[in-house]
Amino acid sequence: MAEPGNDMLTSINVIENRPLVAGVGADPLLEAIRREVYFVYQPIVSAYSGLCFGYEATPQGQDRLGFPTFAALFEHARQSGGLSSLTLLLREKAARDFGRFSVRGERLLLNLDRTLLVSADDTPRRTAEICTGAGLSPTAVCFAVSETMLSPQDGLDRRVIGSVLDSYRQQTYLLVLDGFGAGTAGLKAIYEYQPNIVRIDRYFTDGIGGDERKKLFVATVVNLSHVLGILVIADGVASEADFSACKQIGCDLVQGQFVGAPTGIATVFNRSYTVIADTNRRERRERRSDRKLLREELSMVPPLFVGDAMSKVFQAFRSQKEHDFLPIVDDRHQPVGIIREFDLKDVIYSRYGKDLLHNKALHRGLLDFLRPCPACDINTDAEKILETFSQAANPPGILLVDEFKYVGVLSAASLLRVINEKNLALARDQNPLTRLPGNSSITDHLTVALDITASSWVFAYFDLDNFKPFNDRYGFRQGDRAILLFSDLMRSTLGTNQTFLGHIGGDDFFASFRDISATVATSRVEALLASFRRDVESFYDVDSRERGYIVGRSRDGTTQHFPLLTCSAALVEIPDGVRAVTVDDLGDAIAILKKTAKQAPHHIAMKRLG
Repeated sequence: MAEPGNDMLTSINVIENRPLVAGVGADPLLEAIRREVYFVYQPIVSAYSGLCFGYEATPQGQDRLGFPTFAALFEHARQSGGLSSLTLLLREKAARDFGRFSVRGERLLLNLDRTLLVSADDTPRRTAEICTGAGLSPTAVCFAVSETMLSPQDGLDRRVIGSVLDSYRQQTYLLVLDGFGAGTAGLKAIYEYQPNIVRIDRYFTDGIGGDERKKLFVATVVNLSHVLGILVIADGVASEADFSACKQIGCDLVQGQFVGAPTGIATVFNRSYTVIADTNRRERRERRSDRKLLREELSMVPPLFVGDAMSKVFQAFRSQKEHDFLPIVDDRHQPVGIIREFDLKDVIYSRYGKDLLHNKALHRGLLDFLRPCPACDINTDAEKILETFSQAANPPGILLVDEFKYVGVLSAASLLRVINEKNLALARDQNPLTRLPGNSSITDHLTVALDITASSWVFAYFDLDNFKPFNDRYGFRQGDRAILLFSDLMRSTLGTNQTFLGHIGGDDFFASFRDISATVATSRVEALLASFRRDVESFYDVDSRERGYIVGRSRDGTTQHFPLLTCSAALVEIPDGVRAVTVDDLGDAIAILKKTAKQAPHHIAMKRLG
């Protein structure tokens, strides 16, 4: 590949003193960049609603200029003294494209190259002017810095990095700590540089749907981030299983092939992404959303904006005496933290404190008193919100957002009321004896499962054999003990993250296995039936155990020998990709199979549908 010549070095320097980057004239390198370089955009989407949060812009075409990578081009520009001009030109191209094609309210994510962290300059302020000229607010722009660049072995001065990032933060850009987990800066980078967003490295999201260790790692990062009021992006999400795992853990945003690949400017922009909305719609049928309960308990504490003067802060505290803190949002109503009245007391009660704050020459304002505060999406499970709240250091509440916008504050008392109401609703649906989900939950689960055609399923129906004569002979208390024994064995033998267990009623039970082969599911069911057959013998008297049966009366009143308790299982397998099976089809198949199972040697019958 051709090495860039001295004419390129000179050409970068030529425009260093020009206003912004407009009117590059005959400068060959910048004209070439303006002509040859283009951006591709990849969506970053809400894991809860499918609403687009923003797009990551990645420049392409540097090879046409004789550079193997953009990092090489940036380093070349830094050494020649033209880094600022090159940076501004690229940002101008992205901002103008984005300003023309973005739908409404999306953010533009740009990456900070390593060369931009070595020294502070006026680039952040001049970038803000470019954004304004392109019709974008600075708060619409996010800058990502890779964790690997902040690692100690990279050799960059932490004080210089902090100064550069502070200059970006002062322009109200959002800062993204990128590739979290790939470097060694780790939690220290979150503590020192206080990002607004953390983006999990794709190594940890690839295959996370089937990897419990990755789930544990990502869940830990998510919990810590939410306590600090930081959003989390799951990067590199490529499948529905990985998406569902990331959302269940609590990741706020997702990016990757499952949502959409990087594409050109003219085709990329959407207000929302149906693949997320459709997946969530199916999952919501499986569980009752807490959204309505949370809405009812929200307290709307009026927020202030990051650009408001301190006089407005004092006025707000005077007019809202019932609140000792104020939420702070950006111009898109996304929360960035809170101001607590307590933190202002030293200023308020000092002799000239308020006058000094009003003095613009001292450059002290609202951002100097900003504190992090836990924040969650209103579609988050109440238990997850409680977990976030309990890990924070005495927060005044949880800031809730809906479609990224602040909608209110949830206090500790309100959160406890939501949890209590949810537990009462759950108790009403549970079987009172076994505490397993009842008919309503089972029906909801089946409706959703049959919609998720990307997964394979095995559904199992269990029916205790000869339960009525056992119950007649030994009484309902012993009958209840037998039912409890079976439910406990179900939990210990079948219970995993990929299994749903339910109690239909009486001596009928239900289980479903997701993405587990029919062979493995059958093996587990056989182990359950064998354990029950063995353990339930202790419920009989010695003579009945030795005979292998009890004497009782049949439905027509005649004396009859009834074998000891066993269990029969009807299994229905539905492979992935099958779309034609309904709940009624499943019920019809089970009705036939359970009769066959009672006559089978191992008390198991199976059928494959689709």
